[in-house]
Amino acid sequence: MTTALAQELTIERFESGQIDADRFDHEAHVYVAWLFVTRLELADAIARFDSALRRLTAKLGVPEKYHATITWFFLLLVAERSRYNEGWQAFKTRNPELIRDNKVTLNRYYSEARLFSDLARRQFVLPDRLRT
Repeated sequence: MTTALAQELTIERFESGQIDADRFDHEAHVYVAWLFVTRLELADAIARFDSALRRLTAKLGVPEKYHATITWFFLLLVAERSRYNEGWQAFKTRNPELIRDNKVTLNRYYSEARLFSDLARRQFVLPDRLRT
């Protein structure tokens, strides 16, 4: 993710749907999640990020891309691993597994059957694998 893109990605722009979908890759998702959980109370961060992502996928005509469990799980992981007054670059350096292929991270916690169930797409479900 470029510095220019990071400067464009704000809570306000995300909530208003002013996001360039072509540049909004996995790292950008994690960055915006980090913005939410480091600036808001966790319950508020989850509710607002979740609502904004649902609106964004609907606006882009791809509501099927929304996945509640993946959304909430990454928000919770980012919140758990965030440190007070730590900048994005430090967070990113300490947590490369959250930035690279998210399938590896998800597979540590969820079976495919659970993660890709209809229930998991609609609402958050707890992991069915132990963290190793």
